[in-house]
Amino acid sequence: MAEEMDNKQETAVKEPEKTILQFGTDLDTKDLPAMQTVDTTVVKENKPLDDSMLSDDEKKQVADFAEKIDLTNSQAILQYGVGTQKKMSDFSEKAVDNVRTKDMGEVGGLIANLTTELREFNVEPDDKGFLSFFKKQGNKIEAIKTRYNKVNTNVGTIMQALEKQQVTLLKDVDVLDHMYDLNLNYFKELTMYILAGKKKLNEVREGKLVELQNKASSSGLPEDAQAAKDLSSQCDRFEKKLYDLELTRTISMQTAPQIRMVQSSDTMMAEKIQSTIVNTIPLWKNQMVIAMGIENTAQAEKAQRAVTDMTNEMLRKNADMLHTATVDAAKESERGIVDLDTLKHTNETLISSLDEVMQIQKDGKAKRAEAEVQLAQMETQLKTKLLDMSKQ
Repeated sequence: MAEEMDNKQETAVKEPEKTILQFGTDLDTKDLPAMQTVDTTVVKENKPLDDSMLSDDEKKQVADFAEKIDLTNSQAILQYGVGTQKKMSDFSEKAVDNVRTKDMGEVGGLIANLTTELREFNVEPDDKGFLSFFKKQGNKIEAIKTRYNKVNTNVGTIMQALEKQQVTLLKDVDVLDHMYDLNLNYFKELTMYILAGKKKLNEVREGKLVELQNKASSSGLPEDAQAAKDLSSQCDRFEKKLYDLELTRTISMQTAPQIRMVQSSDTMMAEKIQSTIVNTIPLWKNQMVIAMGIENTAQAEKAQRAVTDMTNEMLRKNADMLHTATVDAAKESERGIVDLDTLKHTNETLISSLDEVMQIQKDGKAKRAEAEVQLAQMETQLKTKLLDMSKQ
């Protein structure tokens, strides 16, 4: 958990005050909210409210306060419960501001970025062969470490941001606890105002108003009739005021589960961040170390396999060469100085040469005999020619 967190979270929520009903003109009318306009058809049924949430002291306080309500005082009726309504209005503004200034999308974005960073780290196998491995295995391991360091740095930055968001969410949960207590206190105040008001309203309608109406009926005087009418109108106005308070009380009642829902969302998000910090990130780092170890083992295995393959290939080639050399040497050792084929060839060539020589000699003898005949003929012819020439 980062130590330097944002301590500027707005937590200006007042502690719930002890519920004390006040009735009078202490509240400045210029600060009063505008009177709510309600339907003139006012529900006449005064359903009893559940006062089980009130202590005996608070129930006594309601009864005592009901005795002090003066329905003939128009200003008092106007301001009845307005203090609590104003506090509810301010409380609603603070609740809206708290939601407005909170960006839960930022947490989701941080977690999405974290997921992206984790996915970017991927140790892929190198399937380019033995020679490529021996050339590049060192560079590949360094590249994996570089990617790991880069992603680890980015993850660290995201973790710091998540830790800040977690602290902010936990502060929000605490603020929402205070808001829930305040809302519960306002709900109780409104309930007490409504209980006291309905108690007084029922007493007046069943007592003073009936008395004035009976007096107007019996006397027939216009001033008595007007008095009865005025009190009846004041009762109607006060009933409308109580209806306004019941609307505000309903809003307060609806606000309670809404606060708890937001608080639950903040708590779940804080827990998710906590799980990411203490589980996901360490698990990821462990897996990255394991991945790099597996990669190193795979590279070593590939290198060993390549060496083994090369050794086997060399042994096979040497065995083949040894076989060839041994066979050739054995063959050469068993050969004579002169091969039989060579002797046969030589003999045949010699015989053929002798035959050819004899044939040449025979042919030469025949040609010489023929030449002798031709020479004799030529000599005879020459002699004859010479004799013929001498005779002339």
